[in-house]
Amino acid sequence: MAEKSQGQQQASTKSGVSSNQLTEDTPQRDTRSFRSRAWRRLKASLSAKIGVTLVSIMILMAITAPIVSPHDPLLFHGQYQLMEPNSYFPFGTDQYGRDVLSRVIYGSQISIQVGLISVAIALTIGGTLGLFAGYFGGWIDSVISRIFDVIFAFPVILLAIVVLAVLGPSLTNVMIAIGIVFIPQFGRIVRGPVLSAKNNEYVEASRVMGAHWPRVMFIHVLPNVAAPLIVQSTIAISLAILSEAALSFLGLGAQPPQPAWGSMLSSGRQFIEVASWLSIFPGLAIVLAVLGFNLLGDYLRDVLDPRIG
Repeated sequence: MAEKSQGQQQASTKSGVSSNQLTEDTPQRDTRSFRSRAWRRLKASLSAKIGVTLVSIMILMAITAPIVSPHDPLLFHGQYQLMEPNSYFPFGTDQYGRDVLSRVIYGSQISIQVGLISVAIALTIGGTLGLFAGYFGGWIDSVISRIFDVIFAFPVILLAIVVLAVLGPSLTNVMIAIGIVFIPQFGRIVRGPVLSAKNNEYVEASRVMGAHWPRVMFIHVLPNVAAPLIVQSTIAISLAILSEAALSFLGLGAQPPQPAWGSMLSSGRQFIEVASWLSIFPGLAIVLAVLGFNLLGDYLRDVLDPRIG
């Protein structure tokens, strides 16, 4: 037996590969495999290319708004009121002579901010509640599930309006309201996989070895729901942008003179017959932003879901 083991060690030494090297190389191979799969999906899918391009343009536009914006979005040009699109004002001007293109560019900052922060609120609270509900079960699961059911019983915009009626109309309160509305979506996405993952052998082994429940729950169980959470977060950002535009359209979101896309649509409807560009360009920005994040979510689902061939 000793001679046999020595022979195996010599063979592995001749091949230049040890078991430790194999263990160290495995994460690198997994990373390379993920990158190659993501790149293949991106090259093969036109919708993925469109989604990545639209989201990249929107984020870049929000970051570089002070640089790429041709005019001050709040500056009045009294002599240029309701001017049609031209070389100096590519998207025209509004009823106060403000440049519509600059206001659309700066409006991307508000949309991105609301999308990221509101989804972060929903992800943190909803994900934690779903994790506790799935891991502990019993009465904890029942109470949390009933809370989710109550929130789900209300339409998204109606519940957001109720929250804003209590907190008051402002951009900060819009992010809080949208975050509260999206909590059940993340909670239910987490709860289902946790119910099955907590009974896996490696989870049971960690309990037997004396690991406390916080370590088991956050280190061993939570990574199993990382992929669906990433996909849902991307799609939720698009819904948050759409919800913010609806609330701003109703006058409950960003307050004038902030250049929010929804409020621009609301003010532009008064001049739809004589200055249609006031509604066309903000509406087109909302459509492209929502479409981009939805397509990006589909692409991430294809990349992160190993069951898709």
